[in-house]
Amino acid sequence: MADFNFELVSPERLLLSERVTEVVIPATEGEMTVMANHAPTMTTIKPGVVKVKAADGKVSRYVVFGGFADILPTGCTLLAESAVPAEDVDRAAIEKRIEAAKSELQGVHSDEHRTRVETFLAELTQLNGILVAF
Repeated sequence: MADFNFELVSPERLLLSERVTEVVIPATEGEMTVMANHAPTMTTIKPGVVKVKAADGKVSRYVVFGGFADILPTGCTLLAESAVPAEDVDRAAIEKRIEAAKSELQGVHSDEHRTRVETFLAELTQLNGILVAF
């Protein structure tokens, strides 16, 4: 199977830069599987789990909290607002983000802002449920 370069970058650090055969990303329009020779695409990322299959077959997972991905036939760069390896995720921090979103929802005055916050809250709640399975 053909491989390509994948980089996962957060504001704090470069989490991963290696040759991979497949990456599953939580795009805002649904999960996307990226493989070598993928059509050029740019997409936003919602909170979720990125699954990376390295060229040697090893699978790793990372939790991301939004961002965007730039996909080219030769590689993929995911710029995350925040990201951590799945095994290092702090469930209390996710619960704290959920509570902060709920609090923000109380003070929302515009419908557009309300929709964004409700969507983010739903994504965080879904992510929290996914992480229970880990």
